[in-house]
Amino acid sequence: MKSNLSVQNIVATASLGKPVSLTKLARTQTNTEYNPEQFPGLVLRVKKPKSAVLVFSSGNLVCTGTKSLAQVKEVINQVIKQLARIGVKITDKPKITVQNIVASGSIDIKLNLNYLALALENTEYEPEQFPGLVYKLIEPNATFLLFSNGKFVCTGTKNKQQLDESMRILNENIKAVLKDKK
Repeated sequence: MKSNLSVQNIVATASLGKPVSLTKLARTQTNTEYNPEQFPGLVLRVKKPKSAVLVFSSGNLVCTGTKSLAQVKEVINQVIKQLARIGVKITDKPKITVQNIVASGSIDIKLNLNYLALALENTEYEPEQFPGLVYKLIEPNATFLLFSNGKFVCTGTKNKQQLDESMRILNENIKAVLKDKK
């Protein structure tokens, strides 16, 4: 059973270690959305690589939309350059922490989700509400959405090793279930 996999989104956090005036940032930068009555953070949109960064007055950042750690670093550096324009000088390199990786792919077989729901542990399958089977791994912590056409989405991993290990376990468990069925 072979599978392909591609990263769709990485959610990462970073701390700049300095407070940021969100009002000043919103007034001077055109690529921002700031509505403090609705949400305490400012949304800063980056065109390349296409992403969005939540900036909080504490100096904490949440970066979404990137597809690699290199892109996350590039986006954070762009944010630091924009902050320099409003007088916020970041001297320490922010520590970036990946919180979640979302990847998608497909296993080259059709899946009987009713059968998998019964044969695998930690699954949820309500076909009347959602066409995918939710399959949770405990170690590494990962959640798969499996579809009958063999396509899947994986979320919850924090690095390439966890993602690869999750895929290995998914393949192994599905193979074992299919072998038992014969």
